[in-house]
Amino acid sequence: MVDRAIKDKILLATLAHTAFDGWSEKALTAGLADAGLDADMAARAFPGGIADLIEHASDWGDRCMLEQLEKADLANMRVRDKITQGVRLRLEVFIPHREAFRRLASHLALPSNMLLASRLMWRTVDAVWYAAGDKAADFNYYTKRGLLAPVYTATTLYWLGDESDEFADTWEFLDRRIADTLKIPATKARLQGMLSSLPNPLRLFTRPGR
Repeated sequence: MVDRAIKDKILLATLAHTAFDGWSEKALTAGLADAGLDADMAARAFPGGIADLIEHASDWGDRCMLEQLEKADLANMRVRDKITQGVRLRLEVFIPHREAFRRLASHLALPSNMLLASRLMWRTVDAVWYAAGDKAADFNYYTKRGLLAPVYTATTLYWLGDESDEFADTWEFLDRRIADTLKIPATKARLQGMLSSLPNPLRLFTRPGR
């Protein structure tokens, strides 16, 4: 098994190339060369190919977000502010790599990548809620993450097109979306009704033991 630090090194070296070559074997090969690693390391580090690289990129983003959240004064923050901060930090991680992130969003938008995109998005919103102190183990677990998922997705798309100074417009957009979600009690009830009628594939995306 390849150490996570090595995978991080490969990912960071590859990001510069994904901006031009997309999330492809060509970009990964170039990244390996920049990292000073042999080309055959790709198969050992990411045996599932580009899908594994993308999954690691998402995990890296989540880890970086959580590291930054740990530095915040979460104990004295409202839950909504913790959630807002989590989404913002997750995007700020990729500010130096925004074009690579844009190419990633386009890649994940392909029908063939829909399941992967859903799984990674679910893990991210789960990480945000978990960091915010959520300990729900009942249906509220799914409801909270189901409410945050469209906010995260919409804010990401807004951020990708935002040219305002220091992405001020994006953060204002995020604040409005969070506020709109929290002030509509019926949203939660509607979502519960929708999810309760499904065979519950979302359990595939949850943290083991939860």
